[in-house]
Amino acid sequence: MIDVGTNNEKLLKDPLYLGLQEHRLEGEEYVEIIDEFMEAVFSRWPNVIVQFEDFQSKWAFRLLQRYRKTYRMFNDDVQGTAGVAIAGLLGAVRAQGRPMIDFPKQKIVVAGAGSAGIGVVNAASRTMARMLGNNEVAFESARSQFWIVDAHGLITEERVDIDPDARPFARRKSELTHQGLNEGASLIEVVKKVKPDVILGLSAVGGLFSKEVLEALKDSSSSRPAIFAMSNPTKNAECTPEEAFSIIGEKVVFSSGSPFDDVDLGDGKIGHSNQGNNMYLFPGIGLGTLLSGARIVSDGMLQAAAERLASYMKEEEVLQGIIYPPTSRIRDITKEVAAAVVREAVAEDLAEGYRDMDARELARLSEEETVDYVKNNMWNPVYPTVVYKKD
Repeated sequence: MIDVGTNNEKLLKDPLYLGLQEHRLEGEEYVEIIDEFMEAVFSRWPNVIVQFEDFQSKWAFRLLQRYRKTYRMFNDDVQGTAGVAIAGLLGAVRAQGRPMIDFPKQKIVVAGAGSAGIGVVNAASRTMARMLGNNEVAFESARSQFWIVDAHGLITEERVDIDPDARPFARRKSELTHQGLNEGASLIEVVKKVKPDVILGLSAVGGLFSKEVLEALKDSSSSRPAIFAMSNPTKNAECTPEEAFSIIGEKVVFSSGSPFDDVDLGDGKIGHSNQGNNMYLFPGIGLGTLLSGARIVSDGMLQAAAERLASYMKEEEVLQGIIYPPTSRIRDITKEVAAAVVREAVAEDLAEGYRDMDARELARLSEEETVDYVKNNMWNPVYPTVVYKKD
C-alpha cells in the first residue's frame, strides 16, 4: 500500500493515526512517487507482475496508460472488472439462446462513469468492434450501443467539462432527437426510451436500480434482459436478486459484484444469482503472464481471459441463467484462463518463456498441453498435518 497522505482533517489531527499526517500528494508530485515505486520494484524484481488495486478514478486510467507498455502490470479495477463484465455480457447473450457473435447487437445502459464503468465500456466496445471487423465503421457501430448515465444523468456531447475518458461514448445531438432523450436524462427515462438488453451498474450507489427502473426494463426489446448490479460491497449493490426477479420475472439474468443467495421462485424454479467477481480473472491473468514470460499484459491477453471465462459454462447451465461458475471451481477456471492468456501471448509474439520452457517450446504446445503446463505450475495449498502430543 502506498501512503501519499490524507485530506481527512479529523485524521490529520488524530495523534493515534498511523498514516502519513500530511495532505494528499497531487499532480506531478504524486506521479513522481508512483514512478519511483515502479522503477524500484522492477529493478529489485525484474520478473514481478504489479496489479494496481483501488486507485482513485482520476489516477487509474492515467497510470495504466503511463506504465502498461513499459512494465508487466495491469489495473484490476479497470481491466479485471471489465473482463469479468464482458464475460458476463457474453454469457447473457448465450442465455438468450443466441451465439456470442451477436454481442454487437446488444443495447447496454451503463450506470456509473468512474474508472470501472468507463473501463468496462471501453473493453466491451473493443470486443464488439473486433467481432464486426475491427475497422473504423466497426468501432463507430460499437460505440452507438452504449448509453452512459452518471450522477448528472445521460452523458451527451452537450455536457460541459465532460470527462475525456467518457467523451467517445457521449451521445450525439442527432442521436438524441431520434431517441427522444436529452442531456442529463434520468436513468429511468433512458431505460424507458432505449429498452436495453442490459443495464449495467458500476455506480457504487445502493438501490439505484429502483422499482421504477426495473419496471421500465420489463419493456426491454430482449426476450431475456440482464441486470448487472456490480457495485461492492453488498450495501452498494444497485439492486438485489429478490427485487430483480420479483419485479421483472423469472426470465431475467441477474449478476452482482457481491455474493447473494439464489432466489426461490416457487414451483421448483430457481432464480440464479451470479457473482461477477474479479477473482475469476486476475489470478489467471497473473499466472498466464508469468508462465508465458510476456513482458507486458496486452489487450489481447485480457480479451482471451474474458472470452475463456465466457465460454467456460456449459450450454445447459447458461440457458438456466447461470453465467459464472461456482467458487468451488475457482482453481479450474484459473487454470483455463491462465492457459488462454499463455496462448494469446504466444500468438502475439509476446511470450519469452519461463524457467525451462522457452518461447519456442511454448509455441509448440497444443491447447491441451498448455492447460497441463499451467496445471503443473500452479501452487497447491496442501500442507502436512502436524500433531503435537504431550509427553
